[in-house]
Amino acid sequence: MSKEASKAGRSLAKRLWYDALRVFARMSGICLFRIRVYGRENWPTDGGGLVCPNHQSYLDPLLIGLTCDRRLNFLARQSLFKFPLSWIIQSLDSIPVDRDGSGLAGLKETLKRLKRGELVLIFPEGTRTPDGKIGPLKSGFIPLARRGGVPIIPIAVDGAFDAWPKQAKLPQRSVIHIRIAPPISHETLQTMSDEELLAELNRRLDEAFTAIQASRERA
Repeated sequence: MSKEASKAGRSLAKRLWYDALRVFARMSGICLFRIRVYGRENWPTDGGGLVCPNHQSYLDPLLIGLTCDRRLNFLARQSLFKFPLSWIIQSLDSIPVDRDGSGLAGLKETLKRLKRGELVLIFPEGTRTPDGKIGPLKSGFIPLARRGGVPIIPIAVDGAFDAWPKQAKLPQRSVIHIRIAPPISHETLQTMSDEELLAELNRRLDEAFTAIQASRERA
């Protein structure tokens, strides 16, 4: 078998595995959670994009992936690849990145996928929230968006912290709300300084998070 055929076979296997996990996650989500999604029309239908949600729990990547018809690539801390269930992370073709930012190979791989027209998810907070609120954003996503030539898709998640708090070992039943905000186009972000872009993403996340809170109060 040629290298090209072998590579194509592995790629097909990963796509099938990703789709199978989506079905399993969707069924699990129906059984364990009630998921409310807003702004699904804001997902780009083609081209690359940097997906930037707030980070409430380990469930976030799977939950956000369920709201998108396209495959998502995930950035994951190098340390997560040492856990007993790390094979799941590896099988999803996640991109390992050192927490201290020294993972140059991971950053190069991220840029390659963005330029290839893929969606990549990164958590701008850098870690899970300790209290369910949106924490301070870090600027590591900015050079990826600029050099990747892609828009930023802000996403607010609420309820995932209640489903799986940082101190808890296992998830519990909860209502989870996900709001996909309008993207920050690459043309727009290129006109902003790093400080302005950081503030704009923070503003859009806060707006989406506040809108979720309002909808929960009306329910």
